[in-house]
Amino acid sequence: MTATEPNAEIVPPFELPSELAIDTDIARRVIGEFIRGQLEQAGFERAVLGLSGGIDSAVVAYLVAEAIGPERLLAVLMPFRTSSPASRTDAESVVAALGCASEVVDISPMVDGYFGAEATPGAAEATPGAAEADGLTATPLRRGNFAARMRMAVLYDRSVTWGGLVVGTGNKTETLIGYTTLFGDSASAFNPIGDLYKSQVRQLAVALGVPDAIVRKPPTADLWPGQTDEIEGGFSYPVLDRLLFWRVDKRRSLEEMAELGYEAAVVERVDRLVAGSEFKRQVPPIAKLGPRTAGVDYLYPRRRPGSARG
Repeated sequence: MTATEPNAEIVPPFELPSELAIDTDIARRVIGEFIRGQLEQAGFERAVLGLSGGIDSAVVAYLVAEAIGPERLLAVLMPFRTSSPASRTDAESVVAALGCASEVVDISPMVDGYFGAEATPGAAEATPGAAEADGLTATPLRRGNFAARMRMAVLYDRSVTWGGLVVGTGNKTETLIGYTTLFGDSASAFNPIGDLYKSQVRQLAVALGVPDAIVRKPPTADLWPGQTDEIEGGFSYPVLDRLLFWRVDKRRSLEEMAELGYEAAVVERVDRLVAGSEFKRQVPPIAKLGPRTAGVDYLYPRRRPGSARG
């Protein structure tokens, strides 16, 4: 029986815990207004984002194109030499579907210029000044974090030439557990999906018409071959999303979490991840010396009079 035949079983593209289901029409309206408002108050009409081929950046690209028009969006593809070719193919499918402007910037020379080309004989000699002696033996995590920061450096440079704000693509799940790179993928001028759990991003992706191949594939930062978010983190997104929803949004106690079917050790592990990554969600603290200190008691909304560019 084929998928087009009557009574054929249709396999859902993802698992969605019932309590996390959202009204996608309302979400699109609210986020669209948010995107337009952020650009307007800052005095910009354009936006730029990094398009990885993953679901988060694809959803944000669709949302921005829907809010301000694809002609005002620049999508930058920034592969590393170990990136999956499929990721680039998926990213290009989004560009083709939206009709937005795009660029490809290979970040391999930037990363290798610091660490040296991994596992390449004589790389240190071929790249003068390439990091320290341990550069060639740097862990994949170090290289991945550095790559994420290089990508954001490219985006902020392109934001100047394109004349647009950098749009964030991080979801609520990863922000809460700290599965982000500080000053890398966590950096942006504003973030349309930062209050959506990964499961909700997937639901929105279906409503927006994001290619099915992107919706269904295992989420990955594509930092090294074979890397996936769930394998690296040791969690399932639907399970983690539901846990965070009840623990963070609904403020359930450990006892109440047990009644919902969660083992104490699992909840406590997630609690440690959330607490231990709090520094990633805060602006750098400033030692207070004067009568009014920026970020402490000299506080104004971003929409304060005169804040927009002239």
